[in-house]
Amino acid sequence: MKCPRIGPFALSVCIVFLLGGGCGASSGSGDVRTNAPAAIPAAAPVDQAANAPSPEATGGFDGRRALAHVARLTQIGPRQSGTPGIAQAQQYILAELKSYGCTAETDDFHADTPAGSLAMKNILVKIPGERQDIVLLTTHYDTKRLENFVGADDGGSSTGVMLELARLLCGRRGRDTVWIAFFDGEEAVNLQWADPDNCYGSRQMAARLAASGDLKRIKALLLADIVGSRNLRIRRESASTRWLTDLVWSVAARLGYGSVFVREQTSIEDDHISFLRRGVPAVDVIDLETSASYWHTPQDTLDKLSARSLAVVGHVFLETVKELERQPR
Repeated sequence: MKCPRIGPFALSVCIVFLLGGGCGASSGSGDVRTNAPAAIPAAAPVDQAANAPSPEATGGFDGRRALAHVARLTQIGPRQSGTPGIAQAQQYILAELKSYGCTAETDDFHADTPAGSLAMKNILVKIPGERQDIVLLTTHYDTKRLENFVGADDGGSSTGVMLELARLLCGRRGRDTVWIAFFDGEEAVNLQWADPDNCYGSRQMAARLAASGDLKRIKALLLADIVGSRNLRIRRESASTRWLTDLVWSVAARLGYGSVFVREQTSIEDDHISFLRRGVPAVDVIDLETSASYWHTPQDTLDKLSARSLAVVGHVFLETVKELERQPR
């Protein structure tokens, strides 16, 4: 279950891009869209990127690029639902997706929250496949409503992973259709996590897909949330669908990541619950325990993250998509 996150903090991150140099603030600028390695913010310790495996070793997934996305999001600052900060994040995400040739749809809606009606926006990338079966990859990109909370790991890390996955998958036509969702409004507006004050975006999307009939096409949902910690250790989430959890963990073991995807269990309420309640097989890939020292505090900053951790998760997601394509519905 989500826990309180408190305390003020101010963060200023300067991103240095390999092309052009200097501090980059414009959406979609810099090397993130080129074949050269993504630039790493000057404020980030060198070893955050130095230990990242090469894309050749991770199916093409570049942890440096993913980390650069997180740096850009944290530079924006707080990304609370219904605020100018999240509007900037939306512009950045959409600009990056467009640069990859992705077809992205947006769902603008208002959610009734303890803070009143808040404007929210879900973003959905649709990548056609040979079959109508859908593999849905998901994250949230909003941050907790705390003063100057930038959520490098919580909201930032998984968004960086999904943007890098979009770069790799949007030009690929596989057997299954692949959708990538960026949820708004995962965080509770109140300090404490309590239904229904949470998961606004995922509940909105699940309801819309149920109404359109597309929900029954989803063969598997993979959620990433808080996946960037330097000492990443992901436990099996107990509410997640057993066969899908087994598949993800077996893929991780085959790739040599058994020390990251461990056998221990944890129980966490997250965006996957919105789909589990509607009968969609879903798994939550999240490391809440390792991040506990800074989770929902001002210390959830870029220096806590590792490009290697992002690469490990991205590689596992890529290979899991391939494994799912080998399976009949």
